[in-house]
Amino acid sequence: MASCGNSNTDHSLGVPTPNDAFNLMKSNFFDELWKLYPAWASSQGYHYNDSLFAIADADFRQREAEFVKNWQHKLWQFKPEELSPADRTDWLMLDNQLKATLFYANEYKGYEWDPSSYNVGSTFGEMINGTYAPLNERMKYILQRLAFVPAYYENARKQIKNPTLEHTDLAISQNRGSAGLFGKDLQDSVAKTNLSSADKKLFNERIAAAAAAINGYADWLEKEVKPGLTKDGVKSFRLGKDLFEKKFDFEIQSHYTAAEIYDIAIKHKKELHGEMYKLTTQLWPKYLAKETMPKDTLSAIRKMIDKLSDKHSKREDFQKDIEAQIPALAKFVKDKNLLYLDPSKPLEVRKEPDYMAGVAGASISAPGPYDKDGKTFYNVGSLAAYTPERAESYLREYNHYILQILNIHEAIPGHYAQLVYSNQSPSLVKSILGNGAMVEGWAVYTERMMIESGYGANEPEMWLMYYKWNLRATCNTILDVGIHCNNLSEADALDLMTRQAFQQEAEAKGKWRRATLTQVQLCSYFTGYTEIYEFRNILKQKQGDKFDLKAFHEKFLSYGSAPVKYVRELMEKEME
Repeated sequence: MASCGNSNTDHSLGVPTPNDAFNLMKSNFFDELWKLYPAWASSQGYHYNDSLFAIADADFRQREAEFVKNWQHKLWQFKPEELSPADRTDWLMLDNQLKATLFYANEYKGYEWDPSSYNVGSTFGEMINGTYAPLNERMKYILQRLAFVPAYYENARKQIKNPTLEHTDLAISQNRGSAGLFGKDLQDSVAKTNLSSADKKLFNERIAAAAAAINGYADWLEKEVKPGLTKDGVKSFRLGKDLFEKKFDFEIQSHYTAAEIYDIAIKHKKELHGEMYKLTTQLWPKYLAKETMPKDTLSAIRKMIDKLSDKHSKREDFQKDIEAQIPALAKFVKDKNLLYLDPSKPLEVRKEPDYMAGVAGASISAPGPYDKDGKTFYNVGSLAAYTPERAESYLREYNHYILQILNIHEAIPGHYAQLVYSNQSPSLVKSILGNGAMVEGWAVYTERMMIESGYGANEPEMWLMYYKWNLRATCNTILDVGIHCNNLSEADALDLMTRQAFQQEAEAKGKWRRATLTQVQLCSYFTGYTEIYEFRNILKQKQGDKFDLKAFHEKFLSYGSAPVKYVRELMEKEME
């Protein structure tokens, strides 16, 4: 799109502008970035360094620090105010990325206390299951990358210092899952290749060595590290206010601070309770006419939600029901003219891979900007290992109504659609250095936008469940800040989620675990949603009858995954 172009050279005079030099610098930046982070490059569809694998030892961190220093020097040669609006945004995002890299290396130091940060499952899973190249070609690079796995885990043992118990448990379970990648299925794939007998023999030797290294790391954590983590004085999973606020600024890149968005979330929670009580009063005669409505507002809402939650998928049909809803969502978006959806971009619903398990129950795995035609996967957590009671709790949480809202969020027109648009952005900076609050905020925004546009036939049941779902995103922020900055206890966190946000116990306990394993990410949903919804409503007020919802969506998404505050600035600049 012309509006997102980055060059404004005066070709009539043949005089290059700062934008031209800046564009060349950006291209060189990514060339060098992928040499330093080959696994990250692979995840973005850049496969020229697939034979390499970075081992994050002291030497690597020194090279990383030199990389940052070198590129900060080059970046700071440009004055952002002299660049075009689109390039000025790229400058700001690059500056943030470089500063954040130093923060993670020198202050956050997750490589010392988070054993789950060492896991080769994702990078090998993407290569094994990928469709970006023929099997023989992918296997050639897998063979080369496998050689690094034993040294990778040997280094991991050396780097771990004072880990948290929670991240140790996660590392054990996820790495056990990753080891499963290097079994019979991969060996069968090797047998199908046209590799030489010697290479096939070497391949199987490296598969065995990789599996042994992964299981050895998990055994070491379980038998030698974990027993010492039940004593007083071990590192807490709580990040602390200072580090949390710094991480928030780098990751969210909002015009709100962590404290400000926390206060907004507290206020929004109260507003949602008011709307939910009105709907509960409206629905009571239809569903619970023979029962007296509790005088306590939250108790009445809870009772109505429990009644509506009786309608849910069967355990064995959960993934099938998700698959069936995707075409219906696409048809609604098309019929209502809300957003163009590219029919050539496939979406495949699949069981969540074992190496991803343990944090979120549903997620999207999208191809990177270098692999725009690759498949997007909707990962659905398995209920196979759940007890009947836990499965019922989970299915009631993702009941008939909520499951549809979840699919809006994860698939259409949420993450799946947004990431397809992001890959089309002319700016690799905006696609690759994507902002999590924009990505998650867009998905949360689409939930409300779809309901406002008539999805669910404007039924009060759907609105009540939407408010419950939106309350969850709101409480994610309260939970995240509360745990890491305000020392929120597990009991108070569970009360927030079950009594005040009406979540099922299984969901609440899963969210508590997730909040102990991550920091700031849970703030991204409500923060991004708040900024997008505010901006859209301001535009609607300014433009009146001229406001076009589809045009707003497509223009907003055309800027890739840039922070919302920068997208807003760019769109407002164009409207001047």
